[in-house]
Amino acid sequence: MTAADLDVWSRMRACLWDSLDLDGHRAEITTMVGNGRHRAYLAVGLKGEACGFAEVSIRDYANGCTQTPVPFLEGIWVDPEARRSGVGASLLSRITSDLRAEGHVELCSDAGLENHASHEAHAAWGFGETQRVVYFRKPL
Repeated sequence: MTAADLDVWSRMRACLWDSLDLDGHRAEITTMVGNGRHRAYLAVGLKGEACGFAEVSIRDYANGCTQTPVPFLEGIWVDPEARRSGVGASLLSRITSDLRAEGHVELCSDAGLENHASHEAHAAWGFGETQRVVYFRKPL
């Protein structure tokens, strides 16, 4: 996706990540577009409607990775009406193809421990689990 997709991109992002309002998502997208370390993919349905998206970043490191830098699937969302129809798999197929062409050998991702639907989707897309982590914080 590009800056021209700002409205649809921010609306879909808000469905996946509700911690920001639309303006917050627009601001994040604006910083990502064209910076070389982030990219987004749009899934379009048969009638031309946006039905999903995925965002990938190039990270210096990710838990469970074997190479650095490493592409990381930051998020993927498919409209509920389009789920289980291959939209997510199509997004991952395109992402995988692009990353291989750039010389990358792996794609990493994560999901919350309780997000079993995401675990199942990742497994169906060919991801293998590498580790489980519980993060801690101590206020100072």
